[in-house]
Amino acid sequence: MARLLLFGGKGGVGKTTTSTSTAVGLADSGLKVLLVSSDPAHSTSDSLGVQLGPEPTAVEGVDGLWGLELDPEARISDHIPKLTESLGPLMGGENPDLNASEMILPGLDEAMAFDELLKHLENPDWDVIVFDTAPTGHTLRFLALPEIIEKWADKIIRMHRVTGGIRALMFGSKDGEKMRDELEKFRRRVLHVRRILCNPDVTRFTLVTIPEKMGVNETIRAHQALDEFKLPVSGCVVNRMTPDLEHEFIQTRRSNERKNVDDLSKSLPDLHLHEVELKDSDIHGIESLRNICAELHGEINISDGLGPFDIGLGLEVHRGTWSDGDNVLLHLPGIAREDLSLRSESGTVYVGINSREHPVPFDRPAKASQVNAKLEDDILRLTFPSE
Repeated sequence: MARLLLFGGKGGVGKTTTSTSTAVGLADSGLKVLLVSSDPAHSTSDSLGVQLGPEPTAVEGVDGLWGLELDPEARISDHIPKLTESLGPLMGGENPDLNASEMILPGLDEAMAFDELLKHLENPDWDVIVFDTAPTGHTLRFLALPEIIEKWADKIIRMHRVTGGIRALMFGSKDGEKMRDELEKFRRRVLHVRRILCNPDVTRFTLVTIPEKMGVNETIRAHQALDEFKLPVSGCVVNRMTPDLEHEFIQTRRSNERKNVDDLSKSLPDLHLHEVELKDSDIHGIESLRNICAELHGEINISDGLGPFDIGLGLEVHRGTWSDGDNVLLHLPGIAREDLSLRSESGTVYVGINSREHPVPFDRPAKASQVNAKLEDDILRLTFPSE
């Protein structure tokens, strides 16, 4: 399972620059990195100078880096038919124009984004996934979604009873049961994603802010809210610090910023805090991003093996897969044995992770029956037959 690094904060504070520069630096260090954005403004594409889409796209000029921009609305449309089918009868199913998308479920689009993210996270082909999230409030809506779904389902049942459906419910209608089953499946999926996000062996969240009072206050509140869900927040980047120049206005501003950052540091003493000065031009293009990465992380050194590798800001990364002679090692934190499977087809061995299959990289054909598999300390070791 890939390491997941999330970057979040209020809008317009430099999340995209921070996350994208980190992804570029990790790819330059030799890791296979997927940069994911859920920003509908497509600012990640602008930052890289590469047009990204809903499928991983190689970033020209950075070996080992792919990017994609999620389309939650498309994912929602995939789920709407099932929701409509199960909810329609409860809402008076006589109306052929009924669409479940019109029934507002806060956090649904965020759920689709994180569910799509999980598909890539479980793919051992990636070493690290860097996620440029929507503003933090969207993440919090998603984290609260399982409880919202339960309340939402109860509310729909009550609406159905009030509008005359109670007789059908009392005399054997399966509409209510069908709706609950559909929503419960969705809720369990969301809970699974939430467990992944809150697992410190997989996920790290870095807050991004600016040295203004409102930005600092919102960052403190965001940290408190994320902490309630036990989401592992390790660092905070303070962007756009005013440079030290001999001018009364500049010095006054620097003094105010220093007070704000000191307040932030006192309120969140356990976070790795890093300051980035305001630049004299916008940050876009690969070389500018590399310069920012050097400011944030210094030189990123990735040696042989799976890791972990420390890259600063309280962040660690692993390789997803590492070959060692006849052995292929996969880093799979939090995976249970019953979630794994192994099969082969035409000489290629596939490992199944939560029912999604991925080819195991090996330099010669093999059968699954010939491969010895051992899961220990979050490492799946596959020993292939010798030549």
